[in-house]
Amino acid sequence: MRNFDKITIGQLIDLRAKENTETEALVYPDSNLRYTYKEFRQACNQMAKGLIELGVQHGEHIAIWATNVPQWVVTQFGSAKMGAILATVNTNYKIFELEYLLKQSDSTTLILVKGTKSSDYIRILYELCPELYDCKPGELKSQRLPFLKNIIVIGEDHYPGMFIWDELIQMGDNVTEKQLAVRQDSLDSDDVVSIMYTSGTTGFPKGVMLTHNNLIGNAYSLAECMNLTSTDRLCIPVPFFHCFGCVLGTMTCVVSGATMVPVVVFSPAKVLETIEREKCTAVHGVPTMFIMELEEMEKTKYDTSSLRTGIMAGSPCPIEVMKKVVDKMGVREITITYGQTEASPGITMTRTDDPLELRVTTVGRALPNVEVRIIDPDTGQEVLRGVQGELCSRGYNTMKGYYKMPEATNAAIDQNGWLHTGDLAVMDGNGYCKITGRLKDMIIRGGENIYPREIEEFLYTHPKIKDVQIVGVPSKKYGEEVMAFIQMKMGQTTTDEEIKNYCRDKIARYKIPRYVTFVESYPITASGKIQKYKLRELAIEMLGLQDAAKDETA
Repeated sequence: MRNFDKITIGQLIDLRAKENTETEALVYPDSNLRYTYKEFRQACNQMAKGLIELGVQHGEHIAIWATNVPQWVVTQFGSAKMGAILATVNTNYKIFELEYLLKQSDSTTLILVKGTKSSDYIRILYELCPELYDCKPGELKSQRLPFLKNIIVIGEDHYPGMFIWDELIQMGDNVTEKQLAVRQDSLDSDDVVSIMYTSGTTGFPKGVMLTHNNLIGNAYSLAECMNLTSTDRLCIPVPFFHCFGCVLGTMTCVVSGATMVPVVVFSPAKVLETIEREKCTAVHGVPTMFIMELEEMEKTKYDTSSLRTGIMAGSPCPIEVMKKVVDKMGVREITITYGQTEASPGITMTRTDDPLELRVTTVGRALPNVEVRIIDPDTGQEVLRGVQGELCSRGYNTMKGYYKMPEATNAAIDQNGWLHTGDLAVMDGNGYCKITGRLKDMIIRGGENIYPREIEEFLYTHPKIKDVQIVGVPSKKYGEEVMAFIQMKMGQTTTDEEIKNYCRDKIARYKIPRYVTFVESYPITASGKIQKYKLRELAIEMLGLQDAAKDETA
């Protein structure tokens, strides 16, 4: 492997096609799609040329709202080749969240699948942009989304006002390879290439701007820690719209010349079938996914003997789960990665040869060329080893900033370039870090980051609600679940089911409170600040979750 300093993603793809011409780059066994790196480059070039013909300019924002389909990967690398900036949309989003993201990101083009089992994306889009019914494809003039012009549907069905994917690909025939090369050569490795949205404590998601350098550098470091090479085949069941999928997954494969073997929609059986069928040597997942895979293996026999490594991340890993992943799935070199979107995302990582004890009790040590230190949140001074403080990082992986949010950017990155994670940690004498808590008010459910303020802001729109406080409560399956403590307006009544129904089809399903309770008041400090930790303690007692709470601190 080599240092990919000052290279763009487009140049990286060209390099791979030259050096790993016949190595499989992208494999979807169910649809019999198998691209070598040479063929993958051709697919990305054709898509890039299609965007150029569509009129997409260098630095223009496009968005993708899709499951882990092949077109997602081609879009990720194809749009990067011609200089567009790709905003990734959570597949769980509903109309409330989609409208915000498309508006905040100033996206001119949206690429999407028709929907998922729980969501009809086409219906949502027509509800947002009824003007689509009466416009030609590429000529949308939306009242609610003034920047949006082009809608491209992945699939064969035609819809009023929308292109289909194949039409975009055919448009590429009108652009020469030389024209694409000129556009690609005009790009700089420090250009922003991706905007990924992360839920914010202010109540609304923030668009994290990441560059070619950010993503390639982080992927290179991750691949190095996993000893990933062109002989590896990585099963990717984590969603592409997260950094976990499109950096720790696809980008990490491309920097190392490994084979991407995505799973379109997660199911434990499908993951295990894919590993067995494609002889995958690596697999990624959040602890919840691994737990479900282990349960599936108890019911049905699968051959996972090809597995060597992978990444478990997204939320703390229970010790017993890690042991079973090593013993029963055979992932003897499984690694743990810690980070956040603002850090592209990896900050620390265990290594393949670390003792299992370290891989279970810590999140590893700093990635190569990344600085990590623990500070006193009150003074900003670095604390001694073994003393708890806020984990901060600095290096090539730090985001460019939040899109159109300079104040939030300045709050996250200090004058000396340190990114303040908001997570509490302890570092030992060898530089290994253990996450011990959170300064920021965040819930992690099955690897999804949820900020209570975002749900609170939404529920404030309910006409009967006077006030609402959202807390995370322990869950053996998901790590945490969402609970709402609600105060009603004078004379108003409702039920927990009515509250949940109000949320359905408006916010993502994983954000909808699993538990709802109604209260007259909240525990407060002398200064009037609500004590959320006391609400959490009350919830654990009310719901009988003491055992799950013990697992958290084990």
